[in-house]
Amino acid sequence: MKVNSILFVVVILVVVIAAGCVGEEIGEDVGNDAEITDYNWSAPGFDTDFSRMIIDPAEILSGGPPKDGIPAIDNPQYQSIEDAESWLVDREPVILVRVGETSRIYPLQILTWHEIINDEINGTPLAVTFCPLCNTGIVFRRQVDDRILDFGTTGRLRNSNLIMYDRQTETWWQQATGNAVIGELVGERLSIHPSLTLSFGDVRTIDPDADVVSRETGYSRPYGRNPYANYDTPGNRPFLFSGEVDPALDAMERVLVLHHGGEELVVTYESVRERGVLSADMAGDTIILFWSAGTASALDDADISEGRDVGSLNGFLAMVGDAVLDFESLGDGRFTDIQTGSIWDSGGRALEGDYAGERLVPVTGIRHFWFSARAFSDGELVQ
Repeated sequence: MKVNSILFVVVILVVVIAAGCVGEEIGEDVGNDAEITDYNWSAPGFDTDFSRMIIDPAEILSGGPPKDGIPAIDNPQYQSIEDAESWLVDREPVILVRVGETSRIYPLQILTWHEIINDEINGTPLAVTFCPLCNTGIVFRRQVDDRILDFGTTGRLRNSNLIMYDRQTETWWQQATGNAVIGELVGERLSIHPSLTLSFGDVRTIDPDADVVSRETGYSRPYGRNPYANYDTPGNRPFLFSGEVDPALDAMERVLVLHHGGEELVVTYESVRERGVLSADMAGDTIILFWSAGTASALDDADISEGRDVGSLNGFLAMVGDAVLDFESLGDGRFTDIQTGSIWDSGGRALEGDYAGERLVPVTGIRHFWFSARAFSDGELVQ
């Protein structure tokens, strides 16, 4: 069966069963200076000001499910890592979020079925989001000025990417960038809160006291199953993507788009896999990227825990205090800085040596498939 056919079945199924440091504000060229146009377009079921639009509605496609047909989680429940080990396999991908000294783990096996979790950590309102079709897992601060927002799914896509809406104004937001693109808040951008995507096995070692979002969501879903089986197979065409794919890479190749100091850099996983580390200069700072094996693709096998190993790639400021560090990979998911010989894990924490207990500051990085990265970023490609 072709992937598009599989996804059509999945769409119908879904319809039926229906404070750490603040990151960069990023986005396409649709920010506050973009021209607002009234396209005389609307969508049933929304109380949105459709006279305010900064994207062409011809680019908006229905993904199949209606408004909230893929339901966001608004009151997540949590459990300990020890309890989650009964249903989470070490190699499964998760998003790790830290606010101050508090860490929380968001498994992709849950986000795949809900796409948005509205949460709060240490008083910081966050929206943890994941668009499976673009492989974009992004954590936003869900606040604009003094207004706290919570988000749901519109059922619409643009460039194959989830369009969210906030329930307070019903403004529509592009998930890949955090831009408000239709409605009252057009031109606003959500700030991105830095996060790491790693294997559950890595995270439970890095942050053993972290809470895990539980499967007790209030919904009946086959958590652990991948409704997009074989989607990320090289050579596949992205679902509901009408644009041209830059031939520099396969459409489904994994990349990390780094955002720092107003600059963007697109780094392929493959460019770091063999060496384990990659250093880059951005806005006058040294960024270090750590790659480690052992993270399953959430979009390969029908059983997420059996997905092929795609590894994990995360970026950090290569600094402790005023000291700029150079790193080498030890080849086992651990790294060492040349200056002191301290040992670091893939989450940027020093395990041994002079810097034991220190943590590198994560750089805002958004994981995309290549087609999605090029649709939403013009950053320089590193491959």
